[in-house]
Amino acid sequence: MYSKQQNQQLKQRFWIAFATQYPRKWLLYNTKIKDFSFKFFVDNKMAQVSIDIEQHDQNLRTIYFQKIESLKTILENDFIANLVYDQFYTLESGKTISRIWIQKDNTNIGNENNWQEIFDFFSKNMDLFERFFYEYEDYIRDLETNV
Repeated sequence: MYSKQQNQQLKQRFWIAFATQYPRKWLLYNTKIKDFSFKFFVDNKMAQVSIDIEQHDQNLRTIYFQKIESLKTILENDFIANLVYDQFYTLESGKTISRIWIQKDNTNIGNENNWQEIFDFFSKNMDLFERFFYEYEDYIRDLETNV
């Protein structure tokens, strides 16, 4: 069990190692859609790459989620299979968002021997999410075009 400070240092080393090995600028929050972002997550059980739709306006959140969901066949056949879709995902904070993600179980940020596997998972899947977004961003952004 790590202390809070040790855990912070471990995470810092992890993200520095990832950035060193994959020195590219990821899209993440730069989608130019408010509260629509791509995220990396890792802990001592799993790693995830996700699209998080966090609009406070549930109507907007629903529209964006349904737009992605309407492209599900394309997204899963041409980009990333085995995604999980949750329109009402509840964060630990209690906040409800919409999330589409892929997850790799049985990883552990505390075991540096797992890092390469996690880095490869992150890089491959975030790259595919970004390619999908760039291909369909006009449709996703256009709130006048409904599903």
